[in-house]
Amino acid sequence: MKFNLEIIVRKIIVERDSYYDSVFLMLINRDVKKIPGIEDAVVSMGTDVNLELLNEIGFSSPDLERASPNDLIIAVQGESEEVVDKALHSARDLLSRKRNRAQEEAEYRPSGLDNALKMVPDANLIIISVPGLYAAKEAQKALERGLHVMLFSDNVSLEDEIELKKLALKRGLLMMGPDCGTAIINGKPLCFANVVKQGNIGIVAASGTGLQELTCSIDKLGSGISQGIGTGGRDLKETRVGGMMMLMGIEALSKDPKTEVIVVISKPPAEEAAGKVITKLKDTQKPCVVHFIGLERHKDSGNLRYAGNLEEAAGMAAALSKGEEYSACAFTIPEKEIDRIVERETTVVSPKQKYLRGLFTGGTLADEAMILFDREVGAVYSNHQTKPELVLKDPHVSHGHTIVDLGDDMFTMGRPHPMIDPSTREERIMKEMEDPEVALFLLDIVLGYGSHEDPAGAILESLKTAKKRAKERGGYLSIIASITGTESDFQNMEEQKKKLESIGCVVMPSNYQASMLALKIIKKVA
Repeated sequence: MKFNLEIIVRKIIVERDSYYDSVFLMLINRDVKKIPGIEDAVVSMGTDVNLELLNEIGFSSPDLERASPNDLIIAVQGESEEVVDKALHSARDLLSRKRNRAQEEAEYRPSGLDNALKMVPDANLIIISVPGLYAAKEAQKALERGLHVMLFSDNVSLEDEIELKKLALKRGLLMMGPDCGTAIINGKPLCFANVVKQGNIGIVAASGTGLQELTCSIDKLGSGISQGIGTGGRDLKETRVGGMMMLMGIEALSKDPKTEVIVVISKPPAEEAAGKVITKLKDTQKPCVVHFIGLERHKDSGNLRYAGNLEEAAGMAAALSKGEEYSACAFTIPEKEIDRIVERETTVVSPKQKYLRGLFTGGTLADEAMILFDREVGAVYSNHQTKPELVLKDPHVSHGHTIVDLGDDMFTMGRPHPMIDPSTREERIMKEMEDPEVALFLLDIVLGYGSHEDPAGAILESLKTAKKRAKERGGYLSIIASITGTESDFQNMEEQKKKLESIGCVVMPSNYQASMLALKIIKKVA
């Protein structure tokens, strides 16, 4: 008789009062997980959220129970004592190098806002990226010192957001966020943003990747950006926030001499807040473009133009900025070429294959695709669904047509955003490829500051394996992608496209066009 005894070795190290940046720890966490024989690893600070995560995946010890948010935790699970010790040594070595490099690169790093302002006394804007529990306090301090705030942190309470924005309004300051990941202020890209041309189009966006897709599309059309102001996703969505920063941003752009055209984009807003925005835009008397993602499109009126998708919003804005007429079209590729692609991508699909799997890193891009499919084919499951019956019971498990935002908090708890670390999406690709009913993957590739240095290359092998797996079952896997970026982004947009096309992916000019093509394919195979 044979017995299969699984050996699991877990070890935990807690270092008191050893603070490290969360993004840096997430990258170390990724490297440790890649060590052969390591089954799980968490390198993080001892916040309540991280401690809860550790408990859920089976790590516990008296030291963990006593850990504070200022304590560093290294927890590793592997197949042997030797492998786990190697991983712990590797993690500590990487941390040591980081500490030494920081000491070499700077004689002094400020420990707080006051000391930072002594070093840069002329600063008028601060980016805050600390755990949500502490973010509101830091933002309040900055506003009280007369600084505009970009609050990158998430998990900030609605009550705190309301109070911070009231304080900002009182002092005439921007309070972008919380959970504001993208902005372009006076030509300077902040956090997740792309290198785009400067111009006369000003944007206020309650959407991070939506702002990226919009600015990149405008850049590709030869126009440029004066300002790109982020507000955080709840600014228009939550009635109690009431679009405070959206309205302030519009007011700022109306007075900005560099801004001749104003664009507003948002995920579905509260009705009352949307009304205030429309009134405010009319008062500017400047040409304005509005796109409320997922809401029924209004008729153009006065100085307002309403767009049906992000790419159309960019096209309208670019045309207005040049004094030209905008001509709508679903595809910028000839219709015959689209028909040829659809025919090629559906010819060898097996009778079982009928479902779409949208695996996105950008929440707004996922929403744009989900809303389109929900309207055209119905029953699209998602972690972003507003229809209760179509919300995934387990966001890690797809069902039927599924579109997921892998950048949602539920996927990034204790690990990097997939725009920083593509392994989250790579793992999902490997899981989805085992479903014989999947006919198509729909993906976004987001370039720019903050994003991975090679987002397409990082998932290329997993996509190649998925295609091979479908072929082995007697079918075919279609992969449709779009790239949010510009030719000036450091990741090299053309090289990213070539990598995807080298394994048979179809790369479309925008997320909307990629979604439209995917829709045509799914309708044909369903």
